[in-house]
Amino acid sequence: MTLFNKEKRSAFEAKEIAQWIAFGPVIFQTARILRNSGILREIDKAGEAGLTLEEITEIVKLPEYGVRVLLESGLGTGLVLLNEKRFTLGKTGFFILHDELTRVNMDFVQDVNYRGLFHLEESIQTGKPAGLKELGNWNTVYEGLSQLPPQIQKSWFNFDHYFSDDAFPKALPLVYTEGVKKLLDIGGNTGKFAMASAKYKADISVTIMDLPGQLNMAKKNVEAAGLQNRINFVEANILDETVIPPSGFDVIWMSQFLDCFSEAQIESILRRCAKALPENGMVIIMEPFWDKQRFEIAAFCLQQTSPYFTAVANGTSQMYGYETFIKCIHNAGFEIVEETHKVGISQSLLKCRVKK
Repeated sequence: MTLFNKEKRSAFEAKEIAQWIAFGPVIFQTARILRNSGILREIDKAGEAGLTLEEITEIVKLPEYGVRVLLESGLGTGLVLLNEKRFTLGKTGFFILHDELTRVNMDFVQDVNYRGLFHLEESIQTGKPAGLKELGNWNTVYEGLSQLPPQIQKSWFNFDHYFSDDAFPKALPLVYTEGVKKLLDIGGNTGKFAMASAKYKADISVTIMDLPGQLNMAKKNVEAAGLQNRINFVEANILDETVIPPSGFDVIWMSQFLDCFSEAQIESILRRCAKALPENGMVIIMEPFWDKQRFEIAAFCLQQTSPYFTAVANGTSQMYGYETFIKCIHNAGFEIVEETHKVGISQSLLKCRVKK
């Protein structure tokens, strides 16, 4: 499927979308407050009967003026409808209130990105995450994940996990083939894939390689699951050019990890992985490529995530398109021996071997 290759809107529709973009921050904040304040929830509970402004104000215990401003903004965006002075929930309001993907995306934008994106232009010009200072004093966001305030950390991990967790059950039988028993999980984060692997088959051994903050979180999760005898840990910063992954593994696995790095860094990481692999060993990569999605709205979500990497995460990476990423694999001396797309919500799985 080819995405974004045709103009689908009339001039009037395009101008209308332009106004949505112009007022984007306003729309976002009013929708978020309508959700968080309970206004949408109470309107939803009232069903077709709806609620008046006065009734809503009394229930949510907010000033009538503020509630009126929020609701009138919500009318313009289809969150609510108004008939005979009674508000009912619109279809868009339903998804803002009930859809998990929308909730995860909205919380991620608000808690992790909103203030940082004010510095996007500077980040574009400098190649540095100028907005990261809104969260903490680190070189990249990954150094500070374990130190983020609880709500921000929760929103970050909910976003990260949403796009990978549902793919893990589908990825496991693709990964553990051809006698694969020992796996090195680089960038294993909180340990979710490692634990899923250990539960998948009793003879699988996994080692997680990551930064110390992430490893501490993973260790706690692994111990809570009673899997500490099956999962090992290696502390390392893969951005250090002198770091070579440990050898002795059938597969090096990287899930939604390499999008955290620039093209040059991806190539460097892969070259060092090649040094650690046995003959016929594989690197298996799982990534969501925006141009391999079923629908344009899925591609849109990934495309709009890239500015987070630019302004907040590290200043140099993105949610990559397939061709850009594949070039890195080839430049690093690997060839793709098998690829599977549409794994879970948005992932592609690439099996790579060193070119002979």
